[in-house]
Amino acid sequence: MEWLYIALGVVGFLVVATLVISYVCFRMCFYSKPRKPLGDEIELPSGELYDKYVEDIKRWVREARALNPRELTIKSHDGLTLRGKYYECDPDGIIEILFHGYRGSGERDLSAGVERCFALGRNALIVDQRAGGTSDGSVITFGILERLDCLRWIDKVLEEFGKDRKIILTGISMGGATVMLASGLKLPENVVCILSDCGYSSNREIICKIVKEMKLPPRLAYPFLKLGARLYGGFSLDLDSPEEAVKRASVPIIFIHGDSDDFVPCYMSEKCYNACGSAHKKLVKVKGAGHGVAYPVDKDLYVNSLREFQIECGF
Repeated sequence: MEWLYIALGVVGFLVVATLVISYVCFRMCFYSKPRKPLGDEIELPSGELYDKYVEDIKRWVREARALNPRELTIKSHDGLTLRGKYYECDPDGIIEILFHGYRGSGERDLSAGVERCFALGRNALIVDQRAGGTSDGSVITFGILERLDCLRWIDKVLEEFGKDRKIILTGISMGGATVMLASGLKLPENVVCILSDCGYSSNREIICKIVKEMKLPPRLAYPFLKLGARLYGGFSLDLDSPEEAVKRASVPIIFIHGDSDDFVPCYMSEKCYNACGSAHKKLVKVKGAGHGVAYPVDKDLYVNSLREFQIECGF
């Protein structure tokens, strides 16, 4: 009988070790700690890439705050209160719903989007995704659950601004992946376009990249990450990928990506563009732009590309 106790002990140890490692991986990759209100402080992205844009970011934030945006909230399908701010340019115009990136916030990542939307005569609804900014939640799901939040935000816009209002879903980085994942869902006809700025094509690939930058072996860690997401986050990483979702898309999609992006490589947008099933699609590469800075690097190309795509699609 001694061998049986030894075997049970070994199995028990392995089970506990697996659960502990999965939890550690979950906390490192998917968990977002509680956030303190910023007050008048301006949150800035970290990294040398963004140093040259610090003053621009501060200006965009200050200008957006000065517009005294209207605050909107929704309840997610799983009971979270999600918050957003609405900036009006044209009372009857198109409304862009903008989604920020991984561990970001709407104000930090998308205040420039107000300037850009206004240049096109569009209104901007900048939302804080679950576990980001002022919204509730502590689990980031890389677009898997966030795509369902897109549907709730669409419903909110139609409820607040009229059933005939035209809507564009826009996202940057993980937000870009979020709106691509949403493109594979049944969207109302009000959604006339999707804009993905530097979104990734594969959840697995981008997560493994993040894990590698944490100095962990991606191939060894990924099974624990999958298990941690399922056990402690309540979602499946294998449910869908942006590249697969856009194959089912019918709404026009424009992909914008900096060709010098070393975090989410430009080839990921190329893969999604090639896979996209929409009759109207466009890929714009911004020369010399790193991750998330395609707009400040070449504002004219960015705005003109969106204007031309709107004319081409007739919305």
